[in-house]
Amino acid sequence: MSDATVGGATAADEGKTFLGHPRGLFVLFFTEMWERFSYYGMRALLVLYLTKHFLFEREAAYGLYGAYTTLVFIGPVIGGVLADRYLGQRKAVLLGAILLVLGHLGMAIEGDPVQAGETASAGIMNIFYFSLALIIVGVGFLKANISTIVGELYPKTDRRRDAAFTIFYVGINLGAFLGALISGYLGETFGWAYGFGAAGLGMLAGLIVFMWGKPALRGAGEPRDPALLKAKLFGPLTREHMIWIGTIVATLVVWQLVRSQGTVNIVLLCAMIVTYLYIVYRAVANLSPHQRNRIIVALILITTNVLFWGLFEQAGSSLNIFTDENVNRNLLGWEVPASMFQSINAFYIMALGPVFAGVWVWLGKKGWEPSAPLKFALGLMQLGLGFLVLVWGSSPGDLTPVIFIFLIYLLHTTGELCLSPVGLSAMTRLSVTSMVGLMMGAWFLASGAGNAVAALIAQATAAGGEGAEGANIEQVLSVYTKVGWFAIGVGVFFAVISPFLTKMMHLDTLRDDDAPQDQPTLDTFGSVTDPGDRDKTIG
Repeated sequence: MSDATVGGATAADEGKTFLGHPRGLFVLFFTEMWERFSYYGMRALLVLYLTKHFLFEREAAYGLYGAYTTLVFIGPVIGGVLADRYLGQRKAVLLGAILLVLGHLGMAIEGDPVQAGETASAGIMNIFYFSLALIIVGVGFLKANISTIVGELYPKTDRRRDAAFTIFYVGINLGAFLGALISGYLGETFGWAYGFGAAGLGMLAGLIVFMWGKPALRGAGEPRDPALLKAKLFGPLTREHMIWIGTIVATLVVWQLVRSQGTVNIVLLCAMIVTYLYIVYRAVANLSPHQRNRIIVALILITTNVLFWGLFEQAGSSLNIFTDENVNRNLLGWEVPASMFQSINAFYIMALGPVFAGVWVWLGKKGWEPSAPLKFALGLMQLGLGFLVLVWGSSPGDLTPVIFIFLIYLLHTTGELCLSPVGLSAMTRLSVTSMVGLMMGAWFLASGAGNAVAALIAQATAAGGEGAEGANIEQVLSVYTKVGWFAIGVGVFFAVISPFLTKMMHLDTLRDDDAPQDQPTLDTFGSVTDPGDRDKTIG
């Protein structure tokens, strides 16, 4: 952390590092840790809260969960563009954190439990939906932009980039681990309000850390043109004021939108089409051939996000309910609340994240490191295998041994470590500076599409379910078998085409945006190449 107080830092302070990385990385680490604490704490409880407190039907709960998580990932596209053009990433993160604090604390207002044959009061439901809207818009401003600030702390050819994003990813999962454990336990044991309230307090801690640690960011994420941001548009209202007003309007729109899964999916499809077309247009119109090819590869990697998260995000919906109803959760005489099992993924990442970061660095020095596309292929294959392992360990009519829940999360985690932190790094590396926020937003937009797909898959597992016992286990296992084999098949195909995609990344001509024209660059495995081979227009 920076030794300086908020409001200024000496040059010596700004140049300090911790564990070989800029101190700003660890400010962002703890900010994102607390943000993920709040998000995953609430996520662990949401479907259980809907089905047990408000007595939602299973498919309706999955639909609302899917609409919420989809909108959470659509927002970063808009938040990324606004940060790129006007706000800067730091102000966007600050605004998002404030909205998240309000939204998570609003979730703690639960009202009385709904009894069979009754419905919740309109007032309580409106507070619930408005709280979701605040969280959605808050994540839209924070999520993509805090990752972008991490990228700004490092030159594009810095060997520490993948390791830095993996460290950052460990922070994400430390928060997710604690959030699912603490909020899940409090919510299911003492009452939903305690779980959601703990999530809100966690986000407040993240906001305080970010404000306190501003000097350690060394100017990363500041507005590109402060004068443009402060320019007056309507009377005394500046462009920055209009962004605040637009945020309020967007929150009111999302407040209504989150109630309809079908409408959200239409908005998502339109957003993806517009975003992809806009990215392609800018790449064709404004970029050099090598830059354009990198953007194309980035879009292909972004698209794989849809499949990966469509399957991975069963953890918060169908797998959560499966764990609650069909798994022997008795550990040492204590029946563990189902929501707490969502902390397993985060625990594995904390344990294995540093191992993966070290392995990538070691392989890179040897010239053996897999390319980003090949890492994606490995991630997809492990994801599919996780579902098949759970299916093999389950038997209709009997409770599934809890070891198979630990195994599916293990394989999903190793797959995630091959894909997600590598993808974050690739977006900042393959993008030009003027598009990095947009590309990061598109990355999270594809994650949103994955969550929409996840809701449809979860609803497929509920088909044929009857009564309070929920979905038929045979239907769940049938769906899991199909998606498991599909993910493996796509992973194998991606492995086959990975050499072609790696070639299109033109890493031999990649240079830092502010590097002089005669500076050597790094090839695919980090070797120095002749500056004469470089695309001169990059950046």
